[in-house]
Amino acid sequence: MKLIPIADVPAATTEERARILDLLFEPSTQLHTLAVPLLHEKTFSSYNDLISAVGVQLTDLAESSSTSDTQWLESILGSHPRLGAKKVDSEQSQAEQAQLQASGEEAEQLRQLNDEYEQRYPGLRYVVFVNGRSRQVIMDDMRQRIAKGDIRHERFAAIRAMCEIASDRANKLL
Repeated sequence: MKLIPIADVPAATTEERARILDLLFEPSTQLHTLAVPLLHEKTFSSYNDLISAVGVQLTDLAESSSTSDTQWLESILGSHPRLGAKKVDSEQSQAEQAQLQASGEEAEQLRQLNDEYEQRYPGLRYVVFVNGRSRQVIMDDMRQRIAKGDIRHERFAAIRAMCEIASDRANKLL
């Protein structure tokens, strides 16, 4: 699975542009609606520039006072699988989460932390760029973010993490 050359993105079909978003982020109809037109209308010098432009769109949703914008953003952020989930749809997430697969007590702790996070931040899913960090480091980060209790901050943290993940994926898929 490879990305097409960045110069070819604006001329790609709608389906190809949606596939690019799926590869970089996660499959999300809402993200397609938001960003597929951008990939057609704008020329990017790199995939990192494309990812930054999508990040700006997501940030605009996060900064909006509109409830529908917030719900739209949360559906995009929620497209990421739960951390440590056994069933993960995208190949990229499967590979990225492989090191977080736990058994027994650690798996239960991760499940409980996911539950706590989603109760604290309804509509959101914990998203983080794992990047080789251990389960314990990730679980400590989850606990700190849960304790903060700042949903606005969490939206921005999730957007940042999604863009970091997308950038890492782009580098691997080129």
